Amino acid sequence: MPKHPAIQRHEWFAVLVAATYFFLVLASYYVVRPVRDQLSAAVGSTALPIFYAATFVATIALAPIFGALVARYPRRHFIPVVYLFFIAGMVAFIPLFRAQESIDARWLGTAFFVYGSVFNLFVVSVFWSYMADLFNVEQARRLFPLIALGGAAGAIAGPALTRALVSIVGVAGLLVISAILLGLSIICIVVLARWSRSNPVAGDNKRNERIIGGSFIAGAIETFRSPLMRRLAILMLLGDAVGTVIYALLADYSGAHYKTPEARTQFAASIDLSTNILQALLQLSVTRMLMVRFGAAPALALDGVVKAVMLAGMAVFAGPWIAAVVVVTRASAYGIFKPAFDSLYAQVDAETRYKTKNFIDTAVWRFGDLVVTSGFNGLRAIGTTLGGFASLAVMAAAASGWIGWHAARMLPEISPKSTEKDSESTAIDTAR
Repeated sequence: MPKHPAIQRHEWFAVLVAATYFFLVLASYYVVRPVRDQLSAAVGSTALPIFYAATFVATIALAPIFGALVARYPRRHFIPVVYLFFIAGMVAFIPLFRAQESIDARWLGTAFFVYGSVFNLFVVSVFWSYMADLFNVEQARRLFPLIALGGAAGAIAGPALTRALVSIVGVAGLLVISAILLGLSIICIVVLARWSRSNPVAGDNKRNERIIGGSFIAGAIETFRSPLMRRLAILMLLGDAVGTVIYALLADYSGAHYKTPEARTQFAASIDLSTNILQALLQLSVTRMLMVRFGAAPALALDGVVKAVMLAGMAVFAGPWIAAVVVVTRASAYGIFKPAFDSLYAQVDAETRYKTKNFIDTAVWRFGDLVVTSGFNGLRAIGTTLGGFASLAVMAAAASGWIGWHAARMLPEISPKSTEKDSESTAIDTAR
């Protein structure tokens, strides 16, 4: 019997509730996400700059407000209120989706695209911050990989539910299901808060008062000042360029081949389901092996190679190949790239990490979405073909792998044990 079990007796209850909480949150998000994506398909990629411009403005406006509120109120109080706000938003959209055929898809799409993107930022991203309030560092190393399994299951269950039920309950009915799942997660938050009071973190009575991160403006300044952070921002933009071009091509394909909201939603859910299964397999096999044995550099380079190869195939096969491209490149992005990319932040000081990561993950990412989709429309207006877009995306993917390799090599080597912890504790992350 091991001297230090993976889960101690008093922790079992909290681990099960936390895993259930993560399952519910990601399942709720992945029920909503295909609904959002079918609207992109309904209007076509030409409308994506409008969607992303609105999302960028909303992110820039809300991120500092959100950070200030979380800095002022304990997360155990604040998070349930945020979740109730998003549940109310979901309920408000239900009558609009029931009348979707009589509403301008561009306006409904813009509103719900912003809602879905902000949902990911404010609902999904705070999960691990709340977990960090409940457990100390030693517990996190043992328990977070196990808790993450709940999220992996939720990321698979969500699109599976959507694909199975959309033809029965319709798009509006899916919002009810997502709201119920998110509401159940609030129960988990309350239960975990009670467990935390009975099992406080020794020597850290102020843990529940911890804030999420640093100043938004300070993060922008530090990103431009630091050579490493500039590279990470560029790496994010290159990855975003590849993902956004693929997303635009998929939206056009879905809109051309699936004529009803239910059919488009089912197609998007099938893409998400296949992606998340492959992503989980990559995280458990290829990514873990590379990160533990060789560090982040080979993983970042491999992601660039995988994307470049798949996109090169797009220029040859076209048509339905886009579905395979989306599944493989997204799975690589979140199953290989994201764990390796996020592990680089673990090797810089806490002040830099908190200030810059928030800025790069919000402002830089959403600004990249806007620029890439606007450029996509501009290139299409001057006659750029599918092969041309695929070639440009191949170059961006190759550059991403090259810059990722060199960015990781700028940092000192860390022990395999630490790398294993970082790669395993990375949550299944999706924001697209």
